[in-house]
Amino acid sequence: MLKIETSRNLKPWPDYRAVWRWHFYAGLFCIPFVILLSITGTIYLFKAEIEAWLERPYDRLIVNGQPEIASRQIRAAMAAVPGSTFQGYELPQSLTDSVRVIVNQRGKAKRVYLHPQTLDVLQSIWEESRFMRFIFKIHGELLMGNRGSAIVELASSWAIIMILTGLYLWWPRGANRLGGILYPRLSRGSRIFWRDIHSVTGFWVSGLALFLLLTGLPWAKFWGDYFKQVRRLTGTAVARQDWTNGASPLNEKVLAAVAGNRDQRESKQSRGFNVRSVQPEKRTTQPVDLASVDLIVATLKPMGLLAPVVIAPPGVRSFEGKSVEWTAKSMTANRPRRVDLVMDGTTGDIKSRKDFKDRYLIDQIVGTGVAAHEGRLFGWPNQLLGLITALGLILLCISSVILWVRRREPGSLGAPVPAARHRMAWAFIMIVLILGICLPLFGFSLISVLLLDRFILRRIPGVARWLGLSSISFSSV
Repeated sequence: MLKIETSRNLKPWPDYRAVWRWHFYAGLFCIPFVILLSITGTIYLFKAEIEAWLERPYDRLIVNGQPEIASRQIRAAMAAVPGSTFQGYELPQSLTDSVRVIVNQRGKAKRVYLHPQTLDVLQSIWEESRFMRFIFKIHGELLMGNRGSAIVELASSWAIIMILTGLYLWWPRGANRLGGILYPRLSRGSRIFWRDIHSVTGFWVSGLALFLLLTGLPWAKFWGDYFKQVRRLTGTAVARQDWTNGASPLNEKVLAAVAGNRDQRESKQSRGFNVRSVQPEKRTTQPVDLASVDLIVATLKPMGLLAPVVIAPPGVRSFEGKSVEWTAKSMTANRPRRVDLVMDGTTGDIKSRKDFKDRYLIDQIVGTGVAAHEGRLFGWPNQLLGLITALGLILLCISSVILWVRRREPGSLGAPVPAARHRMAWAFIMIVLILGICLPLFGFSLISVLLLDRFILRRIPGVARWLGLSSISFSSV
């Protein structure tokens, strides 16, 4: 007699095996990106130290007497770069440090290093060519601009799914020992060793990894624009945020100083999946009185603002919009310590001041998260936590590949086989919907994968067998 299965007889979905499949496919896609982001992120954790080492030939110089005044230093930098315009002056941290002047030549920002007294040019380099800028572009854009930013965002979104499903798989079920849960069992053979290394490491770094992934999203092009739209709807939008999202031709250190007055053409800029034309801004024709810089420098020196402190002339965009006044900004990587000043160019006095606490709460939350993401919120312990997380993620990837290779049968991808039948767990469906709303690229990609699985992959027997797909139900993927 044929037994009829009702919803009561069916196992709830997702079951352990279904979550395992999600974890498997998410990891398979994310592993190369997680390794790359972990390596470049580790390098970027030590950005200040690396830049100080790279720029050591231009600091601790021999200076006999007082340095030249700032206005003469700026003129010397502009003379060294024919046809350039003044964009920003970085306040020297000591009398023996070289002077950094940012000029604009043919729409590109160039950093000029000068001897503070002799005004000899020690070095000049395009901002885009600096080593840490190169690492930043790999980490956030894969050297592919906004397309690369979308790929990184997609990988980060699925990495979040990978970690959440991994925690579900790790969760102890009736275990009465801590071995394999909180610490690896080292004497149970290589199979148990690598499984424990993977699960235990995943447990210990999962919280920090989720934090890094979530605090990195505001930089992504698609999610960053999505976030801006939400801010507009909630009335918390600002003319310019304290962080960029998507491809940017400017170095983070001088972003506020040079973003608004560049004259290069940005003919196309991605906004989600749409492409729109952007008209270049008109450059100001009013000459800049460089004597104002001397007055502003005199005001700033005793204030003790955290370096780098960048002075920008009128016409350069501030965080609130295009400025008609001189501005000075502390661009320290510890963002809660940043300060924005509007300066009077005729007297050098401070006209207004904006500290981190004066920003919207959402800006404070994101800014604090970004500072922690970069390892600069609370000194070397912050860097150490970031380093441990990156190394843990690399170990997770290595151990997962070893486990996959060992369990995979020849001629198959090695994905866990789904259950034949199931009944929907609507609480889980709601969680997926919420994740799809919060991580839109994950939502779009999930729908695409399910449609591809349902209507194409399952209809090709060889591909279905290799992928381990069930011919009964596509939702078990």
